[in-house]
Amino acid sequence: MDTQIFFIFLLVVFLLFCLTALAKGARTVNQYEKGLITRLGKYHGMAPSGLTFIIPFVDDIVRVDMREQVITVPPQKLITKDNVTVEVDAVVYYKVIDPVKSQFEVQDFGYACTTLAQTNLRNLIGDRTLDETLVARDMINNNLRHVLDEATNNWGVKATRVEVQKIEPPRDITDAMSRQMKAEREKRAAVLEAEGIKQSQILQSEGKKQSEILKAEGDAQARITRANAEAEAIKLVSTAAETYFKERAETMRRLEVLNNILAQNTKYIVPSNSSLVNVLGLDSAVHALPKAAPDSPTPPAAGPAGRSI
Repeated sequence: MDTQIFFIFLLVVFLLFCLTALAKGARTVNQYEKGLITRLGKYHGMAPSGLTFIIPFVDDIVRVDMREQVITVPPQKLITKDNVTVEVDAVVYYKVIDPVKSQFEVQDFGYACTTLAQTNLRNLIGDRTLDETLVARDMINNNLRHVLDEATNNWGVKATRVEVQKIEPPRDITDAMSRQMKAEREKRAAVLEAEGIKQSQILQSEGKKQSEILKAEGDAQARITRANAEAEAIKLVSTAAETYFKERAETMRRLEVLNNILAQNTKYIVPSNSSLVNVLGLDSAVHALPKAAPDSPTPPAAGPAGRSI
């Protein structure tokens, strides 16, 4: 009876040991992690994501986060090339590319990366003046990332980005810079205002000049137009006079000659069909005279100058 109890006890102990070993050997690895299996302190293999069983009490598993992570570089006071003390801090983004090296090649990657970044920031800031440091933020970021990338490559880690967060000079330097920037802005404003006034005066002068030129051109064009109109009117009058008053002018001249001749009391015989009869208005008188008979004697001549009426 005692033997049966002893065997039952051993069976229970064995079952408990098996359950404990099973629980001890069952491990889970997340999707964003890599599991490194070490057997008696030596790297043995890599466990996939999900549920993994290892030899209990012999194997161990180390989980390595493969996501991109960030390390904050604490603020530190640095001296620039022109002996100005500035306070600088930064952040380093990194990603594990080789989980085995990241665990066995460096003891504490965070501390090592922070120390390396601080040391290189001293070198980069010390080689530049304050003004160069304030405007060369991108250059500092690129140089620091390049240095960290070369150093962390042997650790199985890649520095993806490095950003300098702030570069703060002393308070007196900040106040002086503020006054300088204010004076510079006021200077620019004064220059811009003067340029605006100058440009306005130039534009007004150009506008006045252009207006006078246009006015003069308009007056000249108006005079030319009036002269052309007067010339055209004179031409039309001359053409009309030549067309409609030439014959009357000739008749007027004949009347003047006739007037001079009649003033000497000389008698002339004017044919009834002469145009002079029309001029003298004797048409009605000529029509009123009786016609001479065919056999009536011809009146005597009044003289060599003509015949009397």
